[in-house]
Amino acid sequence: MQTQENTGASALERRIDMAVAKVDIDKEVEQRLRRISKTVKMPGFRPGKVPMNLVAQQYGSQAHSEALGAAVEKAFSEQVRGQKLRVAGYPRIEPKAAANDAQMEFTAVFEVYPEVALGDVSGSSVERPTLTVGDAEVDKTIEVLRKQRTGYVAAGRPAAKDDRLTIDFTGRKNGEEFPGGRAVDFPLMLGSGMMLPDFEAALTGMSEGETKTFDVTFPADYHAADLAGQLVQFEATCKKVEAPKLPELDADFARALGINDGDLVKMREEVKGNLEREVKKRLLARVKNQVMDALLVVNNIDVPKALVDMEAQQMAENALKDMQSRGMDAKNMPVDASWFTEQAVRRVKLGLVLAELVKAKDLHAKPEQVRAIVEDYSQTFEDPKEVVRWYYSQPQRLAEAEALAMENNVVEWMLANAKSVDKPLSFDELMGNAA
Repeated sequence: MQTQENTGASALERRIDMAVAKVDIDKEVEQRLRRISKTVKMPGFRPGKVPMNLVAQQYGSQAHSEALGAAVEKAFSEQVRGQKLRVAGYPRIEPKAAANDAQMEFTAVFEVYPEVALGDVSGSSVERPTLTVGDAEVDKTIEVLRKQRTGYVAAGRPAAKDDRLTIDFTGRKNGEEFPGGRAVDFPLMLGSGMMLPDFEAALTGMSEGETKTFDVTFPADYHAADLAGQLVQFEATCKKVEAPKLPELDADFARALGINDGDLVKMREEVKGNLEREVKKRLLARVKNQVMDALLVVNNIDVPKALVDMEAQQMAENALKDMQSRGMDAKNMPVDASWFTEQAVRRVKLGLVLAELVKAKDLHAKPEQVRAIVEDYSQTFEDPKEVVRWYYSQPQRLAEAEALAMENNVVEWMLANAKSVDKPLSFDELMGNAA
């Protein structure tokens, strides 16, 4: 007798009872042992001539385990197909006390995919941020690029905010030097927040070659417990005071940005083109986040824990890989998958909802849409055609572009079917710059 039921532990959890005949298991074990006997090697016997009783003695347990596993898997698959269940993750197999000696009984506990009945989005609201890239935005971007290439020259005056200092210092608590309190030729950007505010304030106004002694009180929540809340004394010597110097807006600067002939007009055109692509990407990202939030509100579904656990584990592994790519030693990093559970739930929900929406509304990525995304991305490289060729040389490389095209189709569908309103956005707000 087989039954399917909701266990009550989860709306998506199911149980199926199964039975496998012992005689079938015994036959399968015998067949497996015969196959093993043809190739097994034992001292004193030629290959294929090892007595069956010795083969069974050494490999019987393994053969029985494999035969039983295969039989249970087959029985489970037949039950699932017969009841048209979409299994999420892997089942947990629990043995049961058999009603007779002729069979072995088990219960499979597993989760199923939820039924997604798409909700009505007509009442949802989505703001569509807008921004046109003009001369002012290009000018601001060029200034950012100049600041990124800031050089430093001898200031010839006392230290001020944004200067780069080179200092030696020694810190003492109760007259004794404390660990980590000494540095030689230490570079410090005044106003960067790199050091404690009182420390930087004491250095402001110092001149090259000057030595100064001053007190600093560490915050009560300072990470080093033996210094937290403590008053210490520093002795610092200012060895260099260098003032920031922005590069001139000239042909050399244009060449530094990849304009080989140093033409400033071409440089502005290049900056504007790159900026327009970046603005378009950021505007779309803002709309997309709203669209996904709105879809989750009208499609509040249960998700299989098995899928959430797998997604969280994948996110944890990606976090470790990211740390390693940044040069960090991630071997002993305590990255726990549970940290990503909330994000994983959102991702799994969106994945299920989007899959159903794409299927129901035929929002699949079209080849020309994928091509447009790849070509747009390739424009940021020196040889765009080579980048496009690289993508299309292996179809699996297009998966990311296909997913992006599909999401863009979902956004367009949502904007057409929900309430949407344009909202002008400032350049600084979009780019995250200080006003």
